[in-house]
Amino acid sequence: MSGKFNIYNCLSAIAILLGYGIDFDKIVEAVNQFKGVPGRFEYVKNKTDIVVLVDYAHTPAGIKNVLNSINEFKEKKVIAVFGCGGDRDKEKRPEMGIIGYELADEIILTSDNPRSEDPVKIIEDIETGIKAKYPEAKYNKIVDRGKAINKAIMEAEKDDIIIIFGKGHETYQEFADKIIDFDDRKVASQALNQRSGGK
Repeated sequence: MSGKFNIYNCLSAIAILLGYGIDFDKIVEAVNQFKGVPGRFEYVKNKTDIVVLVDYAHTPAGIKNVLNSINEFKEKKVIAVFGCGGDRDKEKRPEMGIIGYELADEIILTSDNPRSEDPVKIIEDIETGIKAKYPEAKYNKIVDRGKAINKAIMEAEKDDIIIIFGKGHETYQEFADKIIDFDDRKVASQALNQRSGGK
């Protein structure tokens, strides 16, 4: 696990366990064996020269915390792939766009779980915040989430970090008329395999 927020989470858990009288050595052993929560700052194993992370963050505060953590240890660019869920709080969309644009070096706006909403309209809502604050901003928009992830991975440069936000551990994508199988980790792994030439 990496990221300052994970340190805070571990310290909170340790404090509670100590409060219940759990032996400190047992706590240390448990922390050493813990591999993290699926879909939370999860590293996608690969044999390429880039880092790919998947995180469930889907609020302005969540995205801000994760990007701030990544920026503490990045060596090159941070590329963020994200969208916003449909039928949820629309007010947060412009704010998420601004945070992504300000804290990542590149962003690709895409679909999350659009549900009953038009995914294009959701992306436009995210854009309103960016355009209002940064009229000359340049970024990518790819409605198809699989293609957005693939573009980020195939075009990343050595030592770049790609963070894919919004769905984390989820293995599906919700549309107005259907639910499809979709796992950010699997889609990223396929693109990474293609990038490495199947090695």
